[in-house]
Amino acid sequence: MKKIIMSVAILAMSSSFALADTIRMGTEGAYPPYNFINDAGEVDGFERELGDELCKRAELTCEWVTNEWDSIIPNLVSGNYDTIIAGMSITDERDEVIDFTQNYTPPSPSIYVAASADVDVTTGIIAAQTSTIQSGHVASSGATLVEFATPDETLAAVKNGEADAVLADVDFLRPVAEESNGELVIVGEPVFLGGGVGLGVRESDNELRDKFDAAIQSMKDDGTLNTMITKWFGADAYTF
Repeated sequence: MKKIIMSVAILAMSSSFALADTIRMGTEGAYPPYNFINDAGEVDGFERELGDELCKRAELTCEWVTNEWDSIIPNLVSGNYDTIIAGMSITDERDEVIDFTQNYTPPSPSIYVAASADVDVTTGIIAAQTSTIQSGHVASSGATLVEFATPDETLAAVKNGEADAVLADVDFLRPVAEESNGELVIVGEPVFLGGGVGLGVRESDNELRDKFDAAIQSMKDDGTLNTMITKWFGADAYTF
């Protein structure tokens, strides 16, 4: 569902990975229902529940770390945490810098949300979060792209007239539109981007990737992953 990397020079870590006593799970904490900070100040959401279950099945001790989206890949590579579990879509560009597990959500569409139903998303001013697959799509679509650091800022840009519409994952935008009392509406056609969402790990961390891969596969096999997806994204969510 989310996102492409910024153009940054990153030195790949060359040492072999040895499983640490505690695996640090890096997330954004600002993209509900994937991940958010609850009233107790803790990481919550679909990926918190999923990550905790994956760690249990992989027999790993895990802790949660938050990081702003635009530096989330560089800080993984530099060792500030051991995984990215943050609504990150698997893309060829990212795969050149980090490695991915198999996807834990299937590919699903991105949608446009606007303050008016007559917005032309092919020629208008479209907001998207910086360094996402959505921003890359808008930049190549012929529309005018305006980028913001956080998802909430993209929505604010539409509400205050700075942008005509916002493009983001359907799982993020559809609930926002439904709960807006008509202030925001879905416009245009859905756009399919990316190869589903997976955990990101350093390219040298094959052992960790394989442990999470096996845990994800076990959840697919026994149906618990689909149950978790529909719990957080609704009965009409894309499942395996």
